[in-house]
Amino acid sequence: MMKDLWQEAYAAMRHNRRRTLLTMLGMAWGIATVVMLLSYGNGVGQAVENIFASFGTRVMILVPGRTSMQAGGQKAGVPLRFTLEDVALLKQSLPEIMQIEPLVGKTCHVQYEMRTYDFMISGGRPNEMQVRSLSVDRGRFHNMEDQVQRAHVAVLGWEAKEKLFSGRNALEERIRINGISFEVIGVLTPKIEGGDNNTNRTIYIPFTTMADLADTRYLDAIWFSYESHDYLKLEQSVRYVMGSEHRFNPTDRRALMVFNVMEQVHKFETIALGLKILLAFIGALTLGIGGVGLMNIMLVSVSQRTREIGVEKSLGARQRDIFLQFLAEALTITFLGGALGIALAFAVSLAVGRLTLYSAIAKHAEAGDIRLVIDPGTLIIATVILGLIGFVSGMLPAIRASRLNPTEALRYE
Repeated sequence: MMKDLWQEAYAAMRHNRRRTLLTMLGMAWGIATVVMLLSYGNGVGQAVENIFASFGTRVMILVPGRTSMQAGGQKAGVPLRFTLEDVALLKQSLPEIMQIEPLVGKTCHVQYEMRTYDFMISGGRPNEMQVRSLSVDRGRFHNMEDQVQRAHVAVLGWEAKEKLFSGRNALEERIRINGISFEVIGVLTPKIEGGDNNTNRTIYIPFTTMADLADTRYLDAIWFSYESHDYLKLEQSVRYVMGSEHRFNPTDRRALMVFNVMEQVHKFETIALGLKILLAFIGALTLGIGGVGLMNIMLVSVSQRTREIGVEKSLGARQRDIFLQFLAEALTITFLGGALGIALAFAVSLAVGRLTLYSAIAKHAEAGDIRLVIDPGTLIIATVILGLIGFVSGMLPAIRASRLNPTEALRYE
């Protein structure tokens, strides 16, 4: 039965090749639009993920501030100061914390031969590389042995290396930081850089060695990675632990500034989801225009084949048979056009390549640009939309054909 239906549909399409081809092209253009719009939304979401992945997603950054509320017998306006004891307290009190790093930074004069620049010097422990999602391009990062020996070793951010050494090899060379000699042991891979982020212009040295350049008794920030999915609850726990230790109100956001990366990630994920829904709606409207064209062509086909329908009914064809015959023809045109449109969408996505987004405002940010991502989910959504529109567009002509009176149909001129 189904085989006969598809054969009849194919024969009808061959009989009106030009009309069928134009209708298929309309459906192909519509489904290609849907796929490309959805893939654009996927590309935006992927670009956002890449941007945040460059900084690390499950990371919190604690920066001391100044109290704005009275608490624990202290007046407002008291500065908060971090120490290494706070690092140990947080690690001990919150098992969700995986790796935690104290950081002290200072802008220093850095000299190599006749070149002198001001760079940020970051003093941290070896885990700083994992917490801050740093990766070494050449050489190595400082290790625990360097910490113990207070070794004068330095790891250069990519841009710092380029400014000091240009295209020359920097490994095992010596630079002077505020007049103190350091050996270059590593160069980092370029990171996405925008706004106030100056990772590529930072030089990383052991935390213990940082004492030769700055006072490390008080920390500038505490970074830590965590494994909890409830990042808001973890942030609240951090505020209560620190508030209890330093006697400030845990709700005082000016006393303790917490930069929660996952919170920003989820905000952008919500925006990306809303964009995908909007683009899918626009694509469905575009495909709907092709569906209207399909409906009109099928109605014309019903009118031209009225006598044929009358003959089929006089020979015993039921309403159901006529209905399925025309619906099958509409769905065949729909899905052949859909296959052509999906192929067109793949061709366009390969031809377009990368669309500039974040790289326009940040350095080394090609990973934050948009690529048209056609994934299985996109194809499933597009196919569902295509099937619904093809089914609805074929219903009215099929119903009209199935309800024709056989006597009147045979007399139709």
